[in-house]
Amino acid sequence: MLNRIFDLAPPLLSLMPPEQAHEATLKSLELGLFPRSLPDHPSLASRFAGLTLPNPIGIAAGFDKNARVPDAVLGLGCGLAEVGTVTPRPQGGNPRPRIFRLPRDQAVINRLGFNNGGHQAALERLRGRLATGGVIGVNIGANKDSEDRIADYVRGIETFYDVASYFTVNISSPNTPGLRDLQAPDALDALLSRLMAARARLAEHGRPRRPIVVKLSPDIAEEDLAAIVERLAARCVEGIAVSNTTLSRTGLADPAAREAGGLSGRPLFHRSTAMLARVFRATGGKIPLIGIGGIDSGAAALAKIRAGATLIQLYTGLIYQGPGLIGRIKEHLTEAVRTARASAISDLIGLDAETWAEEALDE
Repeated sequence: MLNRIFDLAPPLLSLMPPEQAHEATLKSLELGLFPRSLPDHPSLASRFAGLTLPNPIGIAAGFDKNARVPDAVLGLGCGLAEVGTVTPRPQGGNPRPRIFRLPRDQAVINRLGFNNGGHQAALERLRGRLATGGVIGVNIGANKDSEDRIADYVRGIETFYDVASYFTVNISSPNTPGLRDLQAPDALDALLSRLMAARARLAEHGRPRRPIVVKLSPDIAEEDLAAIVERLAARCVEGIAVSNTTLSRTGLADPAAREAGGLSGRPLFHRSTAMLARVFRATGGKIPLIGIGGIDSGAAALAKIRAGATLIQLYTGLIYQGPGLIGRIKEHLTEAVRTARASAISDLIGLDAETWAEEALDE
């Protein structure tokens, strides 16, 4: 019965302003009003940067900015939960309205601007659920008015080191002015140098070595991608997330497309998947990737994996398809493993990478 109620969630929530609908969703998850998932098929078990997950699916950062519902996300059937983006100090973000639905395009534009309650509030919640287990990533960012943004990322590593399964370094949001400049090779090298040094200090005396993932923009110029990936490999990051939202508006039909901000959802699928495959090819498949962007079906999820993703994350697809999408994706992936006569979903990683890597970023 609860599953049927949740099938009605997208049309009901679409009657509310986007931020109000998002808060209602978080409240329902806090109250436990969500369908519990069944155990995963063994073929979906995944390994990522030394972590073991029951399946490769997560909800992307931005959904649970303040670490309010990581266990509910796992309860929905996700193999991992990623909280954030979290900044050292609380931040209100950009003026409202700042989220816009594009139903004709099955997309969303946001210009939130890292609105969150800061490190301490999220840390207290994550400490309170430590005994529960599960893979929980912490997505870290920098305050808009920070004088030393790299120091903000270092503080994120230091603050959450004992409660995070892994870290995602968000240097690709288009809604904090100048943030994407940290993707430039020299700036990226300086950032990673300080982050890796901080982790080395924290991992002394037997503490675990937390994986570090860097999240890239889909708008990186093709001629710059190789140098960026080279720096990520040289600094031995444990993962690369591809990708964040885009500033591109190619092919959109909805009038809301004129709004400023980052675009997510179905129109991002092609661009982000082609970039994912380029990164997979550039790394020789040696650095595990998280595929993000436009996943709203089992077929889209499988395409990400075959393009090079070890894990996948979705968010906008859930807005239009509802939480039942997670189960449908798992069914599709399980069937894909069976059809391929493979033993695990990991056997399908990168099988179509060469084809996707040759695709134009814009269809």
